[in-house]
Amino acid sequence: MKLGRNDPCHCGSGKKFKRCCMNSVSKQHAQVFDDIEVMQAMNPNLSLDELNIVLQHKMQDRNNQPLPDFSGMSAMQIDNWLYAPFDELQCVTISTPNELLASPVMHYLALILDEAMAQGGSFKATAKGNLPAKLVKQASNLLSEFPVAQFERDISISEFSGSNEDKFNALHYTRVLGEISGIIYRRSGRFHMKKSAQKQYQVLGIQAFFKPMLEAAVSKYNWGYLDGFEDDIDLRTFWLFMLWRIQNHCNVEQLIKEVTTAFPDLLLALPADGYFSPEQNLSMLIESRFINRFLQFWGFVTIDPRRYINAEPIARVVQVQPLLKQAFQFNLNA
Repeated sequence: MKLGRNDPCHCGSGKKFKRCCMNSVSKQHAQVFDDIEVMQAMNPNLSLDELNIVLQHKMQDRNNQPLPDFSGMSAMQIDNWLYAPFDELQCVTISTPNELLASPVMHYLALILDEAMAQGGSFKATAKGNLPAKLVKQASNLLSEFPVAQFERDISISEFSGSNEDKFNALHYTRVLGEISGIIYRRSGRFHMKKSAQKQYQVLGIQAFFKPMLEAAVSKYNWGYLDGFEDDIDLRTFWLFMLWRIQNHCNVEQLIKEVTTAFPDLLLALPADGYFSPEQNLSMLIESRFINRFLQFWGFVTIDPRRYINAEPIARVVQVQPLLKQAFQFNLNA
């Protein structure tokens, strides 16, 4: 839903939208009115209707003009990416990849659904309400099949393995998304698969749930759920812009520069804390929530967690996986 001028800004700064990110999206509108004043002064005989026609054309031209601050996107395009519902996004085609089992999230979901289908539509949860140990072990055994960074293959610290669901972040994330997207639910000590989901699974397989799970991940799931950062901003609003840029150049540092250039007010919600600058805090949030626990969990990219080799800093670069290009096709020129 599109924000009103007086609504709290999506970036978490605490300011009204009109005093915050709205300025970044619509600052060119002020230039339009300046142009109209000049035109009116030069053509005093223009009628109000004629001025309105000129204004409409000027606004349309401005709204569709590529803007350097948005990496070449126009105001109209960025407005759609920030506020449009998932199924109304423009300038991007979101497709369901054929080889979805290469995605940790989708493969884990398939394990959960197969367990439910094998037991008539539901299976018993643990006393704590988590997935059973047998299923957790099956999911852990899949680690070698996924395109994850070498660091993630160390079972003792990997987010893609664990002795139980509480110690297995990627699996827990998948279960939560399955519940949020309405595929499974927990009741009376059991995990149930909705009957409508059972029918979809029988006909279409795991492909039936890629887009519902993705939509839940970018619009309903709390990206801060698995971390302990004190300062918080809602990065979900900018997920498609960040995805487009990281697919374009793969460089994390460049991504941070592009995000802060396009949405500078994000830094106002991340004041310097005595240890890190606002830019450094934003970088840590984006790498943790967007790259590690979104793109990597889905199998879209991998990234080497090491920041230094022989005491020398190394560039933060992601390795784009085939699933990312299969799922997202952008028709922008920047």
